[in-house]
Amino acid sequence: MSLNKKILCGAIVGVTGGLLLNVLGPKNPAFSPIIYTCEILGKGIFINLLKMIIIPLVFTSIVVGIANLRAHAQMDRVWKCSLIYFLSTTALAILLGMIVVNIFKPGIGLEVAMFQESMTNFGMETLSLSAFTKKFIFNLFVNPFQAMATGQILPTIIFAIFLGIALIMIGGEKAQLILKLLNEFFDLIMIIVGWVMQLLPFGLMALLMEMFATQDPSLLKALGKFMFVVIGATLFHGIVTLPVVLRVITKVSPKSFFKCMQDALVTAFSTSSSSATLPITLRCVKNNLKVNKDVAGFVLPLGATINMDGTALYEAVAAIFVANLMGIELNLVQQLVVFFTAMVAAIGAPGIPSAGLVTMMMVLQSVGLPVEAVAILIPIDRLLDAIRTTVNVEGDAIGSMVVQKFTSPPPIAYTHRDE
Repeated sequence: MSLNKKILCGAIVGVTGGLLLNVLGPKNPAFSPIIYTCEILGKGIFINLLKMIIIPLVFTSIVVGIANLRAHAQMDRVWKCSLIYFLSTTALAILLGMIVVNIFKPGIGLEVAMFQESMTNFGMETLSLSAFTKKFIFNLFVNPFQAMATGQILPTIIFAIFLGIALIMIGGEKAQLILKLLNEFFDLIMIIVGWVMQLLPFGLMALLMEMFATQDPSLLKALGKFMFVVIGATLFHGIVTLPVVLRVITKVSPKSFFKCMQDALVTAFSTSSSSATLPITLRCVKNNLKVNKDVAGFVLPLGATINMDGTALYEAVAAIFVANLMGIELNLVQQLVVFFTAMVAAIGAPGIPSAGLVTMMMVLQSVGLPVEAVAILIPIDRLLDAIRTTVNVEGDAIGSMVVQKFTSPPPIAYTHRDE
């Protein structure tokens, strides 16, 4: 059986089992042991294995990518194209979300009393825009060994960029020796990635089963309209906006793209982590979409950290939803503040599950909304996080193709191949 078929079977078993457990409820004797097993298999083994290889994969791919791209006089163009693409698609996502939420106005008339207990018990550090910006910048430049040891992606990328540029500047045989060593290390990491991928169907099954088993149907029903707006806008961005960009710029069929990227998109949905999905995204983009390995190695790790279309859309919609819930009408200036703050917050959000909940407090506070309202979204965030992460990963992959279009020779013709 091919890997794709195994993934499909794992997804079906996970969703079916999770819904059944949800119906049976936590009081059923089988509920706790099954959830415990799913946590060990899904988070304890599969997710941790992905986390184990993230730092060495990101570090080596960025350094090697920069050095090789500069050798072909492409680095400047790749930087510019990447940033222009990331900022443009993020702005489009936020604009779409704010238009939709202002049309449907979710939150008006929703009973807030049912959330009072969770809001009372909820507590987390809150940051102003200036404090958040200061903390964000301070966290960019840290001890690289400390950053790698603690799994900080963005500082690792910053150091890798510096090292890659330094290799370019020093040149000569020494630089070539170090670059060759990093290339070989990168190849070794990709072999380990292949081993980890053999566990993907089982990890996916466990993660989906746990997710669908632990959702509270009554809360999902109460927040249905908000979920409809977020999911609808996010899917529209992922199914219409981004594919149009792909088709217009690269001339690649969206159908072929989705077929080539299905492994990465399914993994993104199940893990809710664009960083954890990065190894699969790299494999799909390079092997199936035939994107130059240097372009993919530079754009994808950077995109997994700062290109968060789905997260930005969600945070903007959630801020206006909370305002509606509290009976506060945001004027145009306040909504512009939400627009720009959501963009900054999405760039600063790490590619881990539910990271948007933390940075979203900055968005709420920027327009004077109570940060405690984040507690309202906690029960439904896992499902929404899965969908927005899938769109984030899709945007990263399309970004690598767009960047290659403007910076490299046309890729060779490709067809999708089942693993």
